[in-house]
Amino acid sequence: MKRLLLILAVLAFSGAASAQAYKWVDKDGKVRYGDTPPPDATKVTRLKGPSGAPAATAPATDAKKGAASKDKALSPEAAFKKRQQERQEQEQKASQERAEADQKRAGCQQAQTSLRQLQSGQRMSTVNAAGERVFIDDEARAKEIERAQKSVTEWCK
Repeated sequence: MKRLLLILAVLAFSGAASAQAYKWVDKDGKVRYGDTPPPDATKVTRLKGPSGAPAATAPATDAKKGAASKDKALSPEAAFKKRQQERQEQEQKASQERAEADQKRAGCQQAQTSLRQLQSGQRMSTVNAAGERVFIDDEARAKEIERAQKSVTEWCK
């Protein structure tokens, strides 16, 4: 009996809660308010609903309710598996981002080290195709410094 009274009370108040309110200017230039504007009214404006949410956001809230009802339609076990899968995907994405950041940091450090060595002024050598050690002259050093600076700017953004 109490349930029936409760249901009837909810139904009685739900009609009033879903009513729309309008604001319009009548032919005398007076601003009027009501739930239905007359057909000869000018400047009819739909006002916010009783929940405080603007009427324009009603479709968005309906979409959220639709998504929420989809989640509620899932069994608890299926919802749990879905949450587990989403969490796993987030963890994989986070670990991939961390790995990329670590790789970028290591590349930056290596590029900076190479640039410091080239700028130090010490004699540097390379090995040519015949396997002989060849010292780098000033012109080759300048080219290598320029290449190292580009590498630093790429890695250390």
